[in-house]
Amino acid sequence: MDYAELKTKKIGWIGTGVMGESMCRHIMHMGLTTYVFNRTKDKTASLVQDGSIWCGSPKEVTEKADIIFTIVGYPIDVENVYFSENGILAAAAPGKIFIDMTTTKPSLAQKIYTEAKKHACMSIDAPVSGGDVGAKEARLAIMAGGDRETYNYILPLFEAMGKNIVYEGAAGSGQHTKMCNQITIAGTMIGVCEALLYGYKAGLDITVMLETISKGAAGCWSLDNLAPRIAAGNFSPGFFVEHFIKDMEIALEEAAYMEISLPGLALVHQLYIGLKAAGHGKSGTQALILALANLSGNTIGGFNNV
Repeated sequence: MDYAELKTKKIGWIGTGVMGESMCRHIMHMGLTTYVFNRTKDKTASLVQDGSIWCGSPKEVTEKADIIFTIVGYPIDVENVYFSENGILAAAAPGKIFIDMTTTKPSLAQKIYTEAKKHACMSIDAPVSGGDVGAKEARLAIMAGGDRETYNYILPLFEAMGKNIVYEGAAGSGQHTKMCNQITIAGTMIGVCEALLYGYKAGLDITVMLETISKGAAGCWSLDNLAPRIAAGNFSPGFFVEHFIKDMEIALEEAAYMEISLPGLALVHQLYIGLKAAGHGKSGTQALILALANLSGNTIGGFNNV
């Protein structure tokens, strides 16, 4: 199979949320026929207007497409999309390729892979990192697990969406790598937020402070992309708090299974649980600063207590 053959394939896309819409659009720009489904039909309107074809269920998408992408919210959503009566596997036919880009359980990725094989289909788990900006600008990091031959075949599709694309190993390896990513982000997010609170309380010019430390050992994606949003009081989601909680819970569950302790992750998870309880589940992950300001017992840097 080569790139010329890949260009003849029809693409299915299930999940057109904050990131999924932009990712699907990059595939459309390759000139490929694209079928789309989302539980909230309105969220596919702009894609359909620009040439995608609406389908009424994941099953219908799978009936019409050769390569089917999914990026939905929670593991239960992935289960429904793949295993329900109107799900993907209900229309599985030999040779179809399923690519789940949701961040979900490694065990679920392995289950999808096993079931796909029973239908003579192929499956790749390929969670992403980079948020809404990375999705819009086709700069996502993509972590892929599954058969190497399948990965090599669909790589041009990944290259339309991302820059840092890595084959991690067997089925589930992409999801395990994403857990490592989320564990790291949890630690950096609390560090970024505490640094901002400290800077505000110390009377620093936050813009100058961020410009200074971002060029040293503290430099990281969260500092470059989310700290300016915090400084501007912008808590709109590039990635939802409630989805990050889901990711941390998967990591903690996997850690318990492997009998390892992740106390830093457990602490940040509890802070985010409190943030969601205060009504910020749909805010961006940078809203963590609101929970930390609340712990300080007063308003810091213009941020109101949650």
